[in-house]
Amino acid sequence: MRLAIMQPYFLPYIGYLQLMNAVDKFVLYDDVNYINKGWINRNRLLVNGQEYLFTIPLKDASQNKLINEIYLSDDPKWRGKLLKTFEQAYKKAPFFITAFAVTEKIINLDAEKVSDWIAGSFGILIDYLGIQTEIVPSSSIYENTHLKGPERILNICQQEKANHYINPIGGTDLYDKSNFEQVGIQLNFLKSKPLVYSQFKNEFVPWLSIVDIMMFNDVPTIQGYLNEYELI
Repeated sequence: MRLAIMQPYFLPYIGYLQLMNAVDKFVLYDDVNYINKGWINRNRLLVNGQEYLFTIPLKDASQNKLINEIYLSDDPKWRGKLLKTFEQAYKKAPFFITAFAVTEKIINLDAEKVSDWIAGSFGILIDYLGIQTEIVPSSSIYENTHLKGPERILNICQQEKANHYINPIGGTDLYDKSNFEQVGIQLNFLKSKPLVYSQFKNEFVPWLSIVDIMMFNDVPTIQGYLNEYELI
């Protein structure tokens, strides 16, 4: 069984979805510390040909709290403002109608905690993109928060009886293949291949939110993009 483990990121870039699609089970690592200015509640869009960073407002967010302890802002206005930003940025995109409907459904999800909201967003995204992977939150299953770093990741793999663990390419300095091999688990790192598609008539801006790809590409094309990676 192939397994991946990642913190919950909101409307992430294609590499995150490639990782999700590459495995049988995907663990949302939601009971680790929140990271300020990370990708949990931020991402990038294309606005007037330039990358634009948007942020989801949170309530009393702190790196001293776990991700699943952090709540979305009580102010309901931010959802409408964010949707307006998406609409203004992409209303002339070729697949705006279908992609915006999915985005609107995600942003209006009824959830109090950011981790639950993102988990719900993935349910909608994988349904739209045809991804079959099972998604589970780490906080609901493993009871191993006393472990840290690679030791905890390895323990989750063992609890799931995984024989293949796939990690993003950024983890090459964190995880040693020999430690996994000793317990019968193959470790690989997923490296996304560069993608280029038409973004209006602008110079291409890579690695934006999956919403950008959805606005400019139909589902079969995106499903092809999900396989544009190599395992190292």
